[in-house]
Amino acid sequence: MSKRRRKIAELFDKSQAYSLKDAIAILKRCPPVKFDQTVDIALKVGVDPKKSDQTVRGTVSLPHGTGKTLKILVFARGDKVNEALAAGADFAGHDDLVEKVSKGWTDFDAVIATPDMMREVGKLGKVLGPRGLMPTPKAGTVTTDIQKAVQELKAGRIEFKVDKTCSINNGVGKVSFDDANLEENIRTYLGAVLKAKPASARGQYFRSLFLSSTMGAGIKIDLKDVETM
Repeated sequence: MSKRRRKIAELFDKSQAYSLKDAIAILKRCPPVKFDQTVDIALKVGVDPKKSDQTVRGTVSLPHGTGKTLKILVFARGDKVNEALAAGADFAGHDDLVEKVSKGWTDFDAVIATPDMMREVGKLGKVLGPRGLMPTPKAGTVTTDIQKAVQELKAGRIEFKVDKTCSINNGVGKVSFDDANLEENIRTYLGAVLKAKPASARGQYFRSLFLSSTMGAGIKIDLKDVETM
């Protein structure tokens, strides 16, 4: 174990569950690194993802953003290209960008498309799909309101989705965030996941929750502190 890891291990008890407030304080006391670490949520939920009526998926706008500057690609034609660029998109266009992505280019963090572009964009599934970048109506990334979609992504809207292990994982801010702002981001995120609970899900919904930073250990969260939201 490295010296840094030993110092982190001394800060908390792995067998103990902590409140969000205490967990955030522990993350901030961890030995610093040379970059602003992302604060990550690892949430296990009580659903069966193999059942179509128990999929957990949605979007949430974090009140204080993610702390990450997104590169946004917009597939659109005509005036929508100018609308996208004016709203802050980093790349916007149609056939030329479709061809570029088809050849493996993925120097972007999010993709938005107008509905009329989805026939072409659908052909990019092998490139965009594995990276979680395929635009979808449910995520608000297939839309005619390009300006709104770009601005919301830039402001901190993220998508969450349960995986085959019943886990939902997302970055919810940066270690440099104010404690109160980071906690508000996390509670807003968890509230959105709670609202997305499938009607057919039975038993305890939140099964386990861990908070971590990029170079830090996972801290177990006391579910009693978040289940009453």
